[in-house]
Amino acid sequence: MSAPTSVAFVLNGDPVAVEDGVTLLDALREDLGCRSVKDGCSPQGQCGCCTVWVDGAPRVACVTPARRIAGRQVTTLEGTPGVLRDRWAAAFVQHGASQCGFCTPGIVLRLAALEGTDGKPPPARRDIESALRAHLCRCTGWQSIVEAACSALGVDGAAPPSSGDPRNPVLAAWRAQIEGPAFQTSGPEVVLGGGGFADDSAPPDARVQLGADGALTSSLRAARARSGRVQGRNSTVPLSHPVEVPEGEWALTLQTSWLEPAYVEPDASWARPGQAPASPLANGGAFGGKRRSPVPEAARERADATGEAVRLLWRREDVVRRGPKRPPLAVALRADGSGVVRVGRTENATDLEPLVARVQASSPSVAVELVDVIGPPVSPDLRGAGWAEVLAARAALAAPDKVSGFGEVQVAVPGAGSARVELHLDDATRGWVEVDMWAGEILCPVTLRSYALGAVHQALGMVWSEGIALDGAGEPVDLTIRSFGILGARDMPDVTVRLHEEDGQPVNGSDAVFVATLAAAWVAEGLPGRWPTRRDAVRAPTRDVAASNG
Repeated sequence: MSAPTSVAFVLNGDPVAVEDGVTLLDALREDLGCRSVKDGCSPQGQCGCCTVWVDGAPRVACVTPARRIAGRQVTTLEGTPGVLRDRWAAAFVQHGASQCGFCTPGIVLRLAALEGTDGKPPPARRDIESALRAHLCRCTGWQSIVEAACSALGVDGAAPPSSGDPRNPVLAAWRAQIEGPAFQTSGPEVVLGGGGFADDSAPPDARVQLGADGALTSSLRAARARSGRVQGRNSTVPLSHPVEVPEGEWALTLQTSWLEPAYVEPDASWARPGQAPASPLANGGAFGGKRRSPVPEAARERADATGEAVRLLWRREDVVRRGPKRPPLAVALRADGSGVVRVGRTENATDLEPLVARVQASSPSVAVELVDVIGPPVSPDLRGAGWAEVLAARAALAAPDKVSGFGEVQVAVPGAGSARVELHLDDATRGWVEVDMWAGEILCPVTLRSYALGAVHQALGMVWSEGIALDGAGEPVDLTIRSFGILGARDMPDVTVRLHEEDGQPVNGSDAVFVATLAAAWVAEGLPGRWPTRRDAVRAPTRDVAASNG
C-alpha cells in the first residue's frame, strides 16, 4: 500500500500538515487541537458551528475536504487579531448574545468577515441577518446577536461595545440557572467557545465510539470510517398529528405534531475507568433534552469494561432518532376553560406522570389522558411539555380581542412569573412583538432579556413552523438540523422587552413569555386547529449553509 499523503496549509499564521482523507473540521479539532471549532451537525454542513476563515472568507469546515485547503491560509477564532476578538466578545457579552456559547465562535467569524476595509461603508442590518442564514442558534432568538453585530460593526449608529464585562457574573449565572434551569456562565470566554463542552475536554488517548451503537475505535477518523452511515437528509413526508381530538362540543381545539428540541451541541461524554463521566450539560440545559441522556453512563460502562478512557459522541442522526421529543397532544376546551388534553405516549417514553401533575397544577379544570402512539421517545423534561400548550390554549380562549394579525395575551405561570405579550403581524414588514415580564428580582437585566428573546423565538417557531416527520413505522425521517423548521434571523419579528422589577424572590419568567407568545401567535393566526400553521412558508431551505462555502 502507498503511504498516506499529507496536506500542508497555514493555520493561524503557522505552517501545518495533516493526513489527507479527512474534513477540515476533523483536521482542526482532532489533529491540531482547535477547540473553538465546534461540531454541531456531525457533519451535515447546516449549523455553521464549524465556520472558519479560508483565505479570509468564511467556510464551513465539516463539508470541506482537507485537500481543498492545501497551501491556503486557515484562520480559527484563536488566530484572529486580539483587538478584533476582544471587541466581538465584548459586544456579545454586552447584548446577551451568547447563552450556552456552542454556536457563537462560528457566528462571530461569519459576522466579523463583514467588516469593511477603509473607504467601504459598513454592512446594513439586513446583511447581518442574511449572513446568519448559514447558522443555527437555539438559545438567543437572534435579535441580541444582530444587536451585538451592529455594535461591533458600527451599523446604524450603534454604540461600540464597552470594555470589560458589564454584568455581575454571579447574578448573571443565578438568573440563567433560574431560567434554564441549569448551570450557565457568561463572559468573553464563553463567546469565544470556552464553555467547557464535554467533547472539548476529552483526553487525547481516549478510545472513540461514534454513534449510539458504534464500535470502539482508536480515533474519530477510524470511527467515521467504521460507521458506514448514510448521511441524514430532509424528507418530503408531511407532518402528522397522531393524537385525535376527543369527541364532544368544544369551544377550542388544538393538535400538535412531533417536535425536536433541537439543541445544537449533540450529546457527548467521556470517562476514565472508575471515574465520573463528563456531563453533556456543559453550559446550559438543552431545554431539558439532555436531562436523562444515556451517553455519560454508556461512556462510563465502556471505560470500566475496557480499562481505558472512552469518548462517546452522538451524531446528529442519533440525536434525532434516539433523543426525546416533545409529546404530541390534542387539547379540547369548553368556553369556561375546562376540558381535556390527550398526550401521546410512546413505547420508550420517559414516565409522563410529572407532565400530568404539572397540567393538573396549572390547569386543574383540564383532565389529562395518556394515549399510546407509535413514534420516538417522548419526555416531560422538555420545556413546558404539555402544560405550556394547555395554558396557552386557555389563555388564547380568554384573549379579549381576536383580530386577524394581532394577538394580545397575559399569562401567569403558577409558582413562577408572569408575562404580557402583544404580537402584530404586518404584510409590509415582519411584524413586531412587545413583551412585558415580571419575574421577581431581576438580578441581571441582560441575561433575563436574552432568555425572554429566546422564549419568543422558540414559541413562534412552535406555532408557525417547527416539527419533524415520521415514517410508517414511527421513525423520524427529517434528520438534518435544517429540516426542523427553526426560524432564522430574517424570519423573526422585532421584539421589545420590558422588565418589571418586583420585591419578591427571583422566579422563572421566560416560561411565562413562552406560553404567552404561543397564545398570542395562535390568536394572531386565527386559532387554526393544528400547529405548526405555516410549515411550508417558513421551513428553511437546505442549500443555505452549503451555498455559503462558495
